[in-house]
Amino acid sequence: MTESEVRLIDEKGLRVDGRRPDELRPITFKIGVLENANGSAYIEQGKCKIIAAVYGPHEVHPRHLSMPHRAVLRCRYHMAPFSVPDRRKSPAPTRREIELSKVIREALEPIIFTELYPRTAIDIFIEVLQADGGTRCAGLTVASLALADAGIPLRGLVAACAAGKVDGKIVLDLNDVEDKEGEADLPVAYIPALNKILLLQMDGILSANEFKEAINLALEGCKRIHSLQVEALRNRYISMEG
Repeated sequence: MTESEVRLIDEKGLRVDGRRPDELRPITFKIGVLENANGSAYIEQGKCKIIAAVYGPHEVHPRHLSMPHRAVLRCRYHMAPFSVPDRRKSPAPTRREIELSKVIREALEPIIFTELYPRTAIDIFIEVLQADGGTRCAGLTVASLALADAGIPLRGLVAACAAGKVDGKIVLDLNDVEDKEGEADLPVAYIPALNKILLLQMDGILSANEFKEAINLALEGCKRIHSLQVEALRNRYISMEG
């Protein structure tokens, strides 16, 4: 059987990793994992492993880059050389890393009360340690937790999840094989506190009905992930008080 003939959903309706179409990959959060950052968090989502660190608010250097009425949010998304099977040779950021840094920053900016910290900067570093599809969503999710761990006032936590089309069927939380071999991918970031979508992208082609099904499934995934975020934060502060 050739690669193009490999089925991503079997006759029982299960995916390549054994999940049902509407099932998330297993998710684990750890909060406060770095001593030298103001806030930090770690996520394992399936085989994805990502860490996020937050520094600030702090003084902006050079000062002319500061904003008089709000904090400047800066974000760097980076894939470690060992995060993928083909080890990267160039240390320079790729076009994709630059794009995703911008996308993640624009999704996180609306949740932060930046007006409370004029003429300062808040820096977010997202390091992908191991990639297996969905790193922009997992990176957004864990960065939101790192901001909360830093004590930065937020309008709410952002949770992100993708839905997509695989073997003609709409599925939730695509892994790397499904992302590369599937027909479409729809990453969504959602803030339940405001009932607002902060990120919506699409790669591939979906019919109007498929798009509606995919976005509803992605939002359901975001809500489930948000519940796990809240639980992880609660456990973090219980352990600190103990």
